[in-house]
Amino acid sequence: MVNTAEIDEFKADLAQEARRLGFATCGVTASGEDPVRAKRLHEWLDEGRHGEMDWMEARAHHRRSPQGLWPEAQRVIALGMSYAPATDPLAERDGRGRISVYAQGSDYHDTVKKALKALARWLVAEAARRGLGDVGVKVFVDTAPVMEKPLGQAAGLGWQGKHTNLVSRDHGSWLFLGAIYTTLELPLDEPGHDRCGSCSACQLACPTAAFPAPYQLDARRCISYLTIEHKGPVPKEFRKALGNRIYGCDDCLAVCPWNKFASTAHTMRAFLPRAELAAPRLADLLALNDAGFRRLFSGSPIKRIGRDRFVRNCLYAAGNSGDAALLPQVRDLMADPDPVVAEAARWALDALSA
Repeated sequence: MVNTAEIDEFKADLAQEARRLGFATCGVTASGEDPVRAKRLHEWLDEGRHGEMDWMEARAHHRRSPQGLWPEAQRVIALGMSYAPATDPLAERDGRGRISVYAQGSDYHDTVKKALKALARWLVAEAARRGLGDVGVKVFVDTAPVMEKPLGQAAGLGWQGKHTNLVSRDHGSWLFLGAIYTTLELPLDEPGHDRCGSCSACQLACPTAAFPAPYQLDARRCISYLTIEHKGPVPKEFRKALGNRIYGCDDCLAVCPWNKFASTAHTMRAFLPRAELAAPRLADLLALNDAGFRRLFSGSPIKRIGRDRFVRNCLYAAGNSGDAALLPQVRDLMADPDPVVAEAARWALDALSA
């Protein structure tokens, strides 16, 4: 029979090991279904706000609760790694593309999953050593049907802000989230409490008005969605608003007042920006063929969208740049084999010629 003191000590040691592995924050929540969370998910899907992200709907039954994905799960260990930037993500630089902070370093999927696996191994081994029994675990980061943000709030890591992302009192909006599902019944943490108050900075900062109301996101209008998940031509109504954003968007995150408490001391070395991705020249990016794209973005999350979608984004940025020096490259790309790239080049030519 495990007593309370033993399991509390184990949980404290688990949190310490998580910090050693690079996690900035750690909490525990229950694995059963939260009716409110499930209702919000289905309302969002029913309204079509997930856009082309069909996997959100296809595996909604797994997203409803951790036990919907793994019935044996008793607890969720929610974890966050900081990627707080050292510079202003919104600083404008002429002739340069803007890549979201999270994608300027190594692929967070690899870094976070490696640490999650190490922590899960520690948990299983330590539980056995301390006589807590055979413990089952499963680790997840982003690619599985797991609701990391609401689970993070339930585990006390922070709260889902008005921009729908998790906000931490200590780390602001700059957290990569992961989860370990486990059969071990660890003590629960208090959920995070909403501290947005009357602030509407993130809502006002959105270039495409992607928030129909506080705490609601219409992905179909979101620049991150449009530049990463959306496969065809970006609707013309949003192209000017893209500005020089060529992969993702940090605007709603970067203006959050809670970021003043975020420290780069917790940022993992793997997430530090690569020099060639911090402020890349549009002229260099427009010249990329498939092989060059794969070389440049090796080990980067950007690699998964492919050369064509990325160059499409760069052409919109070129059209918004006002830089006539880019006209020869834009004209050349009008003959690109990919019809979406060719159409983006025609739009960029018209924008630069106006």
